[in-house]
Amino acid sequence: MSESPTKHPSFREAFLFWLKLGFISFGGPTGQIAIMHTELVDKKKWISESRFLHALNYCMLLPGPEAQQLAIYVGWLLHRTWGGIVAGALFVIPSMFILWALSYVYVQFGNVPWIAAIFYGLKPAVLAIVASAVIRIGKKALKNETMFLLAALAFVAIYFFKVPFPIIILIAALVGLIGGKFWQNKFLVISGHGNASEKTVISDEAEAAAHTKPSLRRAMKVISVSLILWWTPVILLGLWLGRDHTLFKEGIFFSKASMVTFGGAYAVLPYVSQQAVEQYHWLSAPQMLDGLGLAETTPGPLIMVLQFVGFLGGWNHSAPLTPLLTATLGAFITTWTTFVPCFLWIFLGAPHIEQLRGNVKMTTALSSVTAAVVGVVLNLAVWFGLHVLFPVKSGLDWFALAVSAIAFIGIIKWKWDVIPVVIASGLAGLIFKLFINA
Repeated sequence: MSESPTKHPSFREAFLFWLKLGFISFGGPTGQIAIMHTELVDKKKWISESRFLHALNYCMLLPGPEAQQLAIYVGWLLHRTWGGIVAGALFVIPSMFILWALSYVYVQFGNVPWIAAIFYGLKPAVLAIVASAVIRIGKKALKNETMFLLAALAFVAIYFFKVPFPIIILIAALVGLIGGKFWQNKFLVISGHGNASEKTVISDEAEAAAHTKPSLRRAMKVISVSLILWWTPVILLGLWLGRDHTLFKEGIFFSKASMVTFGGAYAVLPYVSQQAVEQYHWLSAPQMLDGLGLAETTPGPLIMVLQFVGFLGGWNHSAPLTPLLTATLGAFITTWTTFVPCFLWIFLGAPHIEQLRGNVKMTTALSSVTAAVVGVVLNLAVWFGLHVLFPVKSGLDWFALAVSAIAFIGIIKWKWDVIPVVIASGLAGLIFKLFINA
């Protein structure tokens, strides 16, 4: 951008950024948060480090995809309600259409080699993005041995003992509250005031904007509008096709799932898989795994795999409509009921979270939570790295290692942008799979 980093971005500039983010947000929540941190905090300086982390840690406690909710939060801070709507919608819309197209190709033609080849190249690039995020966030969050210890304990808890993510965050916040009371110098590591040499649009010193202040009237409006938008399509499907139709059942089931998806997609997928495969018979277990593979390698939240479930459910139970129409409606109602609640959680809760800025107890808790998040991000980086570099039933994937190493060095040392890294890696995978390793 040619403008000064401290100039407030226009709505058009923000719109174009959120649109770009929707197409490059690979890597699940870790990769997406890493991309947003790089773009919003480091490059554009639209929001300060502590404000970004303040929003992130609230989003991590909510049900649903935290990366999309973070986008809604930042968009709301920048351009009020419509800014949040645009940010959250564009985060999902590109992946919604891409996954719809891939789902159609899947049911019509099965796995297509050239698409699989591109995705094969994308995975190592995502691994590099996630690994760079661990280093970048870790440098800013782990200021002393106490924070390093918290990050290490969080990693051990989630990686080795499979402690649920929300429990880790809540324990970290409790430790920060207690530790801040007795050893404030060890826990007050996230400054309440930004670096004067690095001005940001949404800074630590700025007073709360008028639209960020909570009010009962606004809260009631948010609740009523959100609930009407959320449930209207579900009710219309029930009136049109009946309460026993697959599309109505998908709307009800995924509405309930959207309220209990704490801890990220991997925490809820076993429950969704069991219900969709064994109870409703919307798709088979192998198809569920194929859908997860598609969702992992397309932009957007990993929970987009639920759209694939909705598509297959409609395709396999299409009467009295055509399979394609029912599948498309199934994909829509699943995506709608999964993501619309996210806007409710942010627009309702964010004003109250903004009021807690500058509170010393909140800041010490935030410092501990952020340290724990570093450990959680490291866990995801290790998990993802093992799956990318050591595929099932085979040894080290040298191609994936080479692409990951080159992308990682480029991002860290030469500050490569995410877009060329993703495009180049996809092309490398296509060339390698179809021409070199054919």
